[in-house]
Amino acid sequence: MGKKRIKPYKAKKVDRKERLSGISVQQLLELMKEEDRPLLLREILRRLGLEKEQRQKAREYLRDLVDEGKVVRIRGNRYGLPSKMNLIVGRVKAHPDGYGFVIPETEGEEDIFISSRNLKEAMHGDRVVARIESIRKKGKEGSVIRILERKTRKVVGKFMRAKNYSYIIPEDERILQEVFIPEGETKKARPNQIVVAEITQYPTERARPEGRITHILGYPDDPEVEPQIIIHKYDLPYRFTSAALKEAQNLPPASSSHETKGRIDLRGIPTFTIDGENARDFDDAVSIERERDGGVKLYVSISDVSHYVREETTLDNEAYLRGTSVYFPDRAIPMFPTELSNEICCLHPRVDRLTLTAELRYDENGERRGVQFYPSVIRSNERLTYTLVRKILVDGDSELKRKFKHLLPSLELMADLCQKLRRRRTERGAIDFDLPEPEVILNLQGEAEDIIRAERNLAHQIIEEFMIAANEAVAHFMEEKGFPFIYRIHEPPKKEAIDEFRRFISHLGYKMKKDSDHSPKEFQRVLSDIRGRPEERVVNQILLRSMKWAKYSAKNLGHFGLASDGYTHFTSPIRRYPDLIVHRLLKRVLSEKDVKIPEEVLANKAEYLSERERVAMEAEREILNRYRVRFMKDKTGEEFEGIISGVAAFGFFVELKDIFVDGLVRMTSLHDDYYQYHEKRYCLVGERTHKTFRIGDEVRVRVDRVDVERRHIDFGLIQKK
Repeated sequence: MGKKRIKPYKAKKVDRKERLSGISVQQLLELMKEEDRPLLLREILRRLGLEKEQRQKAREYLRDLVDEGKVVRIRGNRYGLPSKMNLIVGRVKAHPDGYGFVIPETEGEEDIFISSRNLKEAMHGDRVVARIESIRKKGKEGSVIRILERKTRKVVGKFMRAKNYSYIIPEDERILQEVFIPEGETKKARPNQIVVAEITQYPTERARPEGRITHILGYPDDPEVEPQIIIHKYDLPYRFTSAALKEAQNLPPASSSHETKGRIDLRGIPTFTIDGENARDFDDAVSIERERDGGVKLYVSISDVSHYVREETTLDNEAYLRGTSVYFPDRAIPMFPTELSNEICCLHPRVDRLTLTAELRYDENGERRGVQFYPSVIRSNERLTYTLVRKILVDGDSELKRKFKHLLPSLELMADLCQKLRRRRTERGAIDFDLPEPEVILNLQGEAEDIIRAERNLAHQIIEEFMIAANEAVAHFMEEKGFPFIYRIHEPPKKEAIDEFRRFISHLGYKMKKDSDHSPKEFQRVLSDIRGRPEERVVNQILLRSMKWAKYSAKNLGHFGLASDGYTHFTSPIRRYPDLIVHRLLKRVLSEKDVKIPEEVLANKAEYLSERERVAMEAEREILNRYRVRFMKDKTGEEFEGIISGVAAFGFFVELKDIFVDGLVRMTSLHDDYYQYHEKRYCLVGERTHKTFRIGDEVRVRVDRVDVERRHIDFGLIQKK
């Protein structure tokens, strides 16, 4: 029982800038590409022509490449390239039913199916080498032959006791093995409590993983346990070190005359923030002025976080570790301590704040004709909300118009510019997904009281258009300067995904040109055709799933969804670390400091920050799903209107209309006929009645079962409309 604890294995990163005397990494890899067979170590050293004193370094270098998966060692101590040996390096994506896939790191490579037997000791998320063993109609199949890096370091799950031992049932169904907990490592947890365990021994072919309990979160029916599960499951850093907190507390509480020296003074221009009712970190403010020739001058002023957070400080390092703030319905896990995010760098009204401003000049048609960037100082006049601005501009609330009459000309001018910018963006083909965000309404006990459609009105559009305009302007400016930079890119979807989407909408009666150039404008046309129809929301979601992920990159590959040839993230440095990098790079150019960060360094940061963004998105999506299921737990027997959002061999999924919840109508609950799944037609068809159920159909369903623990909702069909 007293087995030695181990630290999770992590592959060592190769420093590509390091060079051996007489050899580089590239030369070593080129040598192996030229060979038509795996080589012994002595053969590699001989072909490289290295001196004795260089060989030890070469051996270390080769070991690093093996750890990275760029070179694979096989039987007989021979080394070869994965691509030449039917080997793939990638991440394991396990399925609750026991099998899994290896998702290749090389873009464009097909996923490899791995049976439960061939997963061996690999766990979900592990970075592995897999061998392709067969190619069938449904794709490639293989087995895991080596684990390069363990992903799972701790497990959240339910603590259980058997007769002679204790174990954890993982909360994440993709972790396929129960985790054995030795006596003395249980932290006195009680059966059925949710706990966090650190893995001390990874699974082998003959033994399950072992761990020790580090946290006891509580019982599953406690609403407070849900956020804690997500925090630990996704390993979200939720506490700041004492050093980081001390740095934040020692920041100057207000802008002094010394700090404002050399900055453009915008305090005389009517300026305000527009955010949600519950927002606390205001990092963007807007101002506007009419010019004599009929054009306008727009000021987008962003909190100058980089003035306070210096590179390589503890605050900076901890912000980079997080990468982004994470938002739950009942709390935020901020990227910076509240002293900075909610106070010093927050653009509160009626106080001086240091900002970085994008000054954008437009003609009377909304075409940009000039841009300037500079450090500035502002004093926001008001903290406005989306709802308040809507009441002023859309509802024409006379009392609010009187109260904010000093800002009314600016708001009306902004609304006019917003419409022009939006029209121009639509004309160039930007895809406007109509995907309303769900908003969870909590009661005093922290439980979901309602899940509603979050409002998206003219006020939201004003801020959205102005932020897009500023982000594009910064990207274009930095590209013109030829300075290494971080861009926000969105690559075009793959041809296969486009063809699949075209087939799908054709069954709904919509057409997409087969020989089109697949520009975003073509997708926007389809969304326009479908607007206002019952299936609109579902089609938007399926199109979004057809697209690639937007991400950060050191190369400007354009933004497909926005139909933009250059885009970045500049407008939220309090909650997104990439924006902070962008501020620092922009300031270097503005100050004419020729200190460039190597593109390779920026590329590595972009890759890491894209991954942190995905983790945050998955965590936010899961916590929302948990609230949805808990909200429905006492709704058994109630009936709702819905839309079929997905069809599978085992049934169809239904999204409810009134509340943002979806569930499954199982095939086994359809008793009026035998139904067959027609994959190419995206529907179920009755053998006798020929009744069909397809995506977009309106139905009425009853809540039959809610499994809070597994987060499943089963509906029963009442009628198809």
